[in-house]
Amino acid sequence: MTLYHVHMSLARNEDYPNGSPAHGYDLIVPLDDKMMLDPEEWKAHSRECTVRRFWEGEPDQKGLLRHIGRGWSIDYDVSTPEADEPFFKLDRHEFKLGEYLSVREQDGEMQTFRIVTIEPLKKK
Repeated sequence: MTLYHVHMSLARNEDYPNGSPAHGYDLIVPLDDKMMLDPEEWKAHSRECTVRRFWEGEPDQKGLLRHIGRGWSIDYDVSTPEADEPFFKLDRHEFKLGEYLSVREQDGEMQTFRIVTIEPLKKK
């Protein structure tokens, strides 16, 4: 198992016809040899599986990747039982360059992001 840094930027949409590198997420995730999320490794490394949401004009938000049932979510406030931003069918996605992932953001809007980089984390 290896932890990976995944950088995603906002895909093209009505407001950003060319997408936007100033809006997105940085994820630290455990991926298996098929580049799919590994729930068992997540259990062993859940505190290391962090998320940073960056959005131009807003302060960064930092949280943890949570695995709830088959679903995956971003949790910005671990003191509450619910997660803040669920991913759309993340358990079925292969992480590879150019792929698209969707997140239902805190305002209830579904946004689509494109994977820009995937790099294994260097061992410390």
